[in-house]
Amino acid sequence: MKIVCAGGGPGGLYFSILMKLQDPAHEITVHERNPAGSTYGWGVTYWEELLDRLRAHDEPSAHALHAASLPWKNGRARIREQVTEHHGDQGYGIGRHRLLALLAARARDLGVDVRHGSAIDPAAPPAADLLVASDGVGSTLRRHHAHHFGPRLTEGRNVYVWLGTPKVFTSFSFAFVDTPHGWIWCYAYGYGPEGSTCVIECAPATWRGLGLDTAKEDVQLRTLEGLFAGLLDGAPLLGQDATHPPRLAPFRTLTTRRWHHDNLVLLGDAAHTTHYSIGAGTTLALEDAMALADALGEGGPRDAAFAAYERRRRRELLSVQSAARHSAHWYENLPRYIDLPPEQMFALLGQRHSPLLPYVPPQLYYRVDRAAERLEALRRLKRWLGPRLARGLQARDTERR
Repeated sequence: MKIVCAGGGPGGLYFSILMKLQDPAHEITVHERNPAGSTYGWGVTYWEELLDRLRAHDEPSAHALHAASLPWKNGRARIREQVTEHHGDQGYGIGRHRLLALLAARARDLGVDVRHGSAIDPAAPPAADLLVASDGVGSTLRRHHAHHFGPRLTEGRNVYVWLGTPKVFTSFSFAFVDTPHGWIWCYAYGYGPEGSTCVIECAPATWRGLGLDTAKEDVQLRTLEGLFAGLLDGAPLLGQDATHPPRLAPFRTLTTRRWHHDNLVLLGDAAHTTHYSIGAGTTLALEDAMALADALGEGGPRDAAFAAYERRRRRELLSVQSAARHSAHWYENLPRYIDLPPEQMFALLGQRHSPLLPYVPPQLYYRVDRAAERLEALRRLKRWLGPRLARGLQARDTERR
């Protein structure tokens, strides 16, 4: 096949790798509109389960990714001046620049033509048997065929900004700061010896109250450094560069009615997004690439492969998208939890994906959750009853509105 990928992010590059491994005769070109080495963001996260799936599909790229990543197992939360620690699952951070360089190098080694500074005209794309839109939430190909794909964007209530710091966090760290204008908080995680990602979030009224809506970038950064001094230990906060200044925005959740049209198929953020607070965006793009390559590898008609890919990924995404919605909702309703004792608040931070948590008094939920850790029967009952109870309560609230 002649395959063209629009977008040289993790999903598009990994898909090109998998298709070359299936058949070296495939003619594959990846078009990335940005220059080589230019990308947004600092580091990305993933978990041990992804590594297992990557190893099953391409051991060399999995090995390279693992070797370049910074591991952690612990979580750390600073609430006002109190610090709570938690031992969790194995997680990893890797610089986005490094991840893309590794995948691009692997793709080129296999014979993929990776072109940076090359944008595809959505009205006149290159001739191809297969055209993959892996060009992110702002996908030009999806927008050009919006009437077929039926995209829908929903904005969250809070706003966030993506920053970096040279401080290397060896645990996934949170800091919650009380200001006269409301709470503001930070998620921080290391991605290598060069530094860490810091995502800062708050309600729009808090950002305005702190005067950050009208402040220049350097004033914004210095103000935020002061607010999070206890987390940063004197390290600065960094914007990316002059061409990518820090941008405050609400998170936009994208859903699409369909994922394919003629020879064009959507992949990763071009098809769906999930709230950044669950750290799944890169993982989902890579998993999309695996599923699409698997479906095409079955050897049936292209449209049947597209349909199988979409069915599989929609099914697999249900629990992730639900977790992302509940996680965003938890942060949007932070005052409900923030005055709990720190160990309870941090425990519920870890339980923020629960569909039942918004409907149960937080301290009661905490006690039941702790009891379920000791009693297997109660744990099974909680897993079975929680989603059913939550659906009933959600339906009741919808009727009242």
